[in-house]
Amino acid sequence: MLIEELNSLKSLIIVIISMLTLNSCQDTLGKPKNEIDFETEKSAIMECLNSETKSAFARDFFLWKNHWVHGQNISKTYINYVDSSYSESVGWNEISGFVKRFIEDHPEPEPTPKLLNDIDVRLYQNGAWVSFQQMDSIRGLKRETRLMEKIDGKWKIAGMHTTIYGFNKN
Repeated sequence: MLIEELNSLKSLIIVIISMLTLNSCQDTLGKPKNEIDFETEKSAIMECLNSETKSAFARDFFLWKNHWVHGQNISKTYINYVDSSYSESVGWNEISGFVKRFIEDHPEPEPTPKLLNDIDVRLYQNGAWVSFQQMDSIRGLKRETRLMEKIDGKWKIAGMHTTIYGFNKN
């Protein structure tokens, strides 16, 4: 009888350990821990983009720079079909210098465009490719593509391409 009780107890312990082991591989929603929660990541990326836009239009350079990767291989380009102008900056020093000079030359805040509530996102673990359109009250319709990197748990911009179409996109 004692041997049967010990065998039953041993079986119960094995079942409990097995259940705990299986449970430790999943979060509380039943997803494996290494699976990406797309909606959570998309929301965090959108928050980064909206915060970066608000700080840029408010002319807050110190807040704006917190949303960017500070590396030498990042890039920022603008193509403006309205006035046939373009610019390209490569590397954090060039990008931050360009934005800092722009803010110094144009210190008055501009109206913030309607913030994003939907973006097209392609997630790649700690990287993302994002595209969206946004209406700017001064420049008109803009189409943007952003390359994002997740660093220390926070999404940051590693690349930006903006095409400005103006108010009469053909």
